[in-house]
Amino acid sequence: MGLRSTATRYGAVAIAIHWVSALAVIALLISGTVMAGAVGEAKRSILPIHATIGLLVLLLTLLRIVWWVWGDKRPGPVPNQPPVQKLAARIVHGLLYAGIIVLGASGIATLALSGAVPALLSGAPLPDFSGLLPRLTHGIVGKAMIALLIVHVGAALYHQFIRRDHLLGRMGIGPA
Repeated sequence: MGLRSTATRYGAVAIAIHWVSALAVIALLISGTVMAGAVGEAKRSILPIHATIGLLVLLLTLLRIVWWVWGDKRPGPVPNQPPVQKLAARIVHGLLYAGIIVLGASGIATLALSGAVPALLSGAPLPDFSGLLPRLTHGIVGKAMIALLIVHVGAALYHQFIRRDHLLGRMGIGPA
């Protein structure tokens, strides 16, 4: 497998970015959910990890976009796919990228506007994030991302096990 994608399979760079991002997004959803219900020291211990992984996912997403614009081309649609599924795939992927960018921006804005970074560095209590618009946006988009990920994974499994068109092979799992 080469670094660049072919007409039927993603290249090593795109596959690596995809799977690292996928694992990191799962970690973010878990840590964000746990942190939402945590207080005090529990929240203080999770926040830096969550923020660091979030920044990584944002940077990987931007790298993926740059890679596709200047370094690589995505494989074409799955053969014999109905037009409505092609459209749905484009919409879901676009919303996933947009969601990651909004989550990254709202997370950064929440940390910047709340004064959380100085509090983390000094050991002071964390500020209350609940009234900040970026935090509210972060929570709403985070929930939407859970729904989008369910649709994304469900569609991949549908293609793999119902249509049997080896969709996962395009992303490095099994034959293409």
